[in-house]
Amino acid sequence: MNTPGHGQEERTGLGTFADNLRKVPRRFIESMFRTGRPDSDRSRNDFVFSNFFLHVQSVRTHRWSLRWSTTWGLGMVALSSFLIATVTGILLMFYYKPYPEAAYQSIKDIHFVVPTGRFLRNIHRWSANVMVFSVLIHMARVFYTASYRKPREFNWATGMFLLVVTLGLSFTGYLLPWDQLAYWAITIGANIAQSPREVTDPIGLTPHFDPGGLQKLLLLGSDEVGAEALIRFYLLHVMILPIALCGLLGIHFWRIRKDGGLAKPEDADRRLGGPDPEAVPAWTAAPRKTWSLAAVVRGRTPAVGAGAENTVPSMPHLFYAEAAVFMLTFLVCVLLSIVSDAPLKELANPNVPENPAKAPWYFLGLQELVAHSAFAGGVLIPGIIIVGLGLIPYLDREKKGTGEWFGGPGGGKLVAWSAVFGLGTVLALEAIAIRFGWLRQWFPGTPQLLITAINPGTVLTLIYGLYSVYIVRRFNSMRAGALGLFTCFLMGFLVLTVIGTWFRGPNWDFYWSPSQWPGH
Repeated sequence: MNTPGHGQEERTGLGTFADNLRKVPRRFIESMFRTGRPDSDRSRNDFVFSNFFLHVQSVRTHRWSLRWSTTWGLGMVALSSFLIATVTGILLMFYYKPYPEAAYQSIKDIHFVVPTGRFLRNIHRWSANVMVFSVLIHMARVFYTASYRKPREFNWATGMFLLVVTLGLSFTGYLLPWDQLAYWAITIGANIAQSPREVTDPIGLTPHFDPGGLQKLLLLGSDEVGAEALIRFYLLHVMILPIALCGLLGIHFWRIRKDGGLAKPEDADRRLGGPDPEAVPAWTAAPRKTWSLAAVVRGRTPAVGAGAENTVPSMPHLFYAEAAVFMLTFLVCVLLSIVSDAPLKELANPNVPENPAKAPWYFLGLQELVAHSAFAGGVLIPGIIIVGLGLIPYLDREKKGTGEWFGGPGGGKLVAWSAVFGLGTVLALEAIAIRFGWLRQWFPGTPQLLITAINPGTVLTLIYGLYSVYIVRRFNSMRAGALGLFTCFLMGFLVLTVIGTWFRGPNWDFYWSPSQWPGH
């Protein structure tokens, strides 16, 4: 009499177990999100609040910020390429050996033996290049839309640190293949680090104070590129710089949110046609206070006086836009990896100089200047540019044009004229230097200090600076001067990079085509 009941309980228990087992995937996904399916404004907001990765974003995003023309998604492209480079770099670390006797062979194994190894290395290389390019263009976008102004000054400085760390990541990774290209490119970098001796040697200061030698020693761990340099670059590339970059990224994204989101024009709502007539205002009275964790204080944050009109939930609108940018970035990296392999030349040989020995493309503009003076082109001028860029938000205290492309006095016309002036100036100076040489060719006995002080790089910087002063006085505006100066330096960087990439050959001589290079 008890058997059927017992059997029924057993079948019910097994049935429940089987039913629960079938529902595990769905319940696992549900357990990941504390607020359930984001299908309403409130649940979407809660979804962002409770998600570790999305919490750095605001729960609502202004419609102006979602327009492609506002940012072109460049910040997300930079982040996406960093994530792609990180994942592929971790996979490559399984096979790479960071010591000279095995580094080159391990890269060859990755390239020719490891399944999909060449493809992974290609993606890693291209994602790194996309990251450098997108960070540079993103910085230009922020500048041209005046998005560095109060309260975003500190985030501009954070972005500059991110640029430096990004360049450091790419530069340190350049040595790891331990081939001729890598060895001699890093040798160029080491010589630039040592270039302050151009100044300390002539004045007899080097025996007492040698900053150039110290910089080279810190960079290489030795007097030459060897095992010490390789392990230092490897450690910087795979641990120290990525950790620094992640920390700076966290600060950068957090400050974007706390500074009121992306910069936008004061009349952005009017340009969008006003708020959606069906939208419900967030409040019926303008706020005059904001809540602080410790106390109620007078409102000073960017959120004061701003309602939810013309905003949409970040989930799904912003999330979908970011996902689209990530997929597009990944697609570009994959396509480039299919059509172009990461270079791998002969095993590094200190006794056979690479000619021409070229730095990575993003340093070729500096290498073009370094050809005349290593200190001026590799240390002095970059230092002036970095300091100048860092001061821009604190010198430009104007408000007109914030959040607008080429906003401010002069606008797009000023940028166009500055581009023409900057382009013409750098082309003229380069033409003179290439065709007729410079001080050393004109007067072979010219002291090194004079060559360091007067060379195409310093003359170009001086002309650009004087042009900027003229623009400031003409428009009575620091913003106008900054627009002119930044555009000029951008043109100079582009021209010098193009010349260094395609028109410099053996002995750093100028050639219209590689077919004109002398035979060996």
